[in-house]
Amino acid sequence: MDRLRTTTMALAGAAAMFALTAAPAQAAPGDVTTTCASTATPVGYVDVNWGNSPSCGTQNFAPNIKQIKQLTGLPVGTVVQACGSTYYPAGWVQTASYYSSACVAFPNSGFNNNAWTLKRVS
Repeated sequence: MDRLRTTTMALAGAAAMFALTAAPAQAAPGDVTTTCASTATPVGYVDVNWGNSPSCGTQNFAPNIKQIKQLTGLPVGTVVQACGSTYYPAGWVQTASYYSSACVAFPNSGFNNNAWTLKRVS
């Protein structure tokens, strides 16, 4: 009985971790979702904003949340602004880079270019 309980708890814990790290369910093209910064940005998404929230813990004033935008399914020719903290998906090209205070993902990162203008080409 103890072995069954332990196995069940382990499977439930693994399922909970997957649910927290999986891509947002049923996101439509262009949807923006907020997630903890410790969660990897899913394929087909880009980071669009960084900030702080007690919901993701406290961390020495370092940004601990990010907003991510679903790019998969957007039509060819679409232009979006994105943070340079993640790679953009295939089919998108960078047309400009610039500094954005919304894209400061690390404290004391200076005023170097940290954001991109992206365009869907295929």
